[in-house]
Amino acid sequence: MQQAVQSTPSPLERNITVSVPVAQIEAEIATRLKRLARTVRMQGFRPGHVPIKMVERQYGFQVRQEVVSDTVQKSFAEAVKDKYRVAGFPRFQPKPAESGANDVEYTATFEVYPEVAMGEISGARVTRPGTKVEDSDVDATLETLRKQRAKYENTDRAAKHGDLVNIDFEGLIAGQPFEGNKASNFTVVLGENRMLPDFEAALVDMKAGEQKTFPLTFPQDYHESVRGKTADFTVTVNQVAEPRLPPVDAEFAKALGVEDGDVARLRREVRENMEKEAEKRVKANVKEQVIGALHDAARFDVPRALLEAEIERMRQSALEDLKQRGMTVEDRSLPAELFADRAVRRIKVGLLVADLVKKHDLGARPEQVRKVIEQHAESFEQPDQLVRWYYADPSRLAEVEALVMEDNVVEWAMGKMQVEDKPVQFSELMGAQKD
Repeated sequence: MQQAVQSTPSPLERNITVSVPVAQIEAEIATRLKRLARTVRMQGFRPGHVPIKMVERQYGFQVRQEVVSDTVQKSFAEAVKDKYRVAGFPRFQPKPAESGANDVEYTATFEVYPEVAMGEISGARVTRPGTKVEDSDVDATLETLRKQRAKYENTDRAAKHGDLVNIDFEGLIAGQPFEGNKASNFTVVLGENRMLPDFEAALVDMKAGEQKTFPLTFPQDYHESVRGKTADFTVTVNQVAEPRLPPVDAEFAKALGVEDGDVARLRREVRENMEKEAEKRVKANVKEQVIGALHDAARFDVPRALLEAEIERMRQSALEDLKQRGMTVEDRSLPAELFADRAVRRIKVGLLVADLVKKHDLGARPEQVRKVIEQHAESFEQPDQLVRWYYADPSRLAEVEALVMEDNVVEWAMGKMQVEDKPVQFSELMGAQKD
């Protein structure tokens, strides 16, 4: 087998010509036909006694196709071994055979992984939020928990924010109905933003038994059939109920899992959970900044084959997500351009992280993996079972190892970057993460 490097149309594309002796192919075809003759069944012949000529006449074309395909794949793998790191699948093109030639030649066109290069990151700036959970933050969280457990009682007064309002409504655009334009006994809690802000605002100050008609213009990012259009809504209020929040007492503490009803313990547990959540948010915030800086410092191209594969994975994931939300979307309505930038970023970051792990020995150590799994298991009723679940499947363990490697890379990179600690309020940290 011989090979010759030819011209390279793009930085990551390679072309090689591979030759395979005709005698090698014919010998393999003959071997497979003989093997097939031992088991093939034909009318009039006992198994194992079918003449080889008849086997060749019926199965020869199929066997030849299989042998040629297998030979091309094997010879290509041998040709690129220890020379190229192939990205994606190659394209094979047979070369015209000369009369009497002893070899079969084909050209393989393929992409290779880039030489990973990274620019200087010492000038990159990372802001690390620092926060302390104050008593007021604990109070605010307890207030939210109280609202989640509110009981509503009917009231004769006008509706205000926080009230539960039961309504009938109908909307018309230019006198015509539209999808989702009407409902009966529809319940909304004012201020939860389940409805458009202008719709909820129109319900404020209405009492049970009152009716109102008002215009509402749908925003430009709303459903395609009504976006930007103005509808006239008629709303009838059936009920206004005000919230009655439970007191923070022993019964409330027990409802939240504190068996002895100790309110002081409840506050400690709430604070501990808030501190853990703040720690996670800070870590995620810093990691996002560092990964962004590493991406910006990447100095290499992305193989087209990897990009196309990543775009397709992202498209299928998006389609599955939409399907779970009850929406039907065809593949062609999600063009590749929607995912291209994010796909390039993912691939660059992935290649860069893998390269840094290799160069600086940043692989996941067993004790690191164990610690992450145990921390995750803490929030479950039977943490030992979850730990065993992870260790029972190598693929689950590999996911944790990948996260630990990323964390190691982030820590290494922060040692090279300019890190500034910035105090922030707990509410600000949580709000920024939501945004």
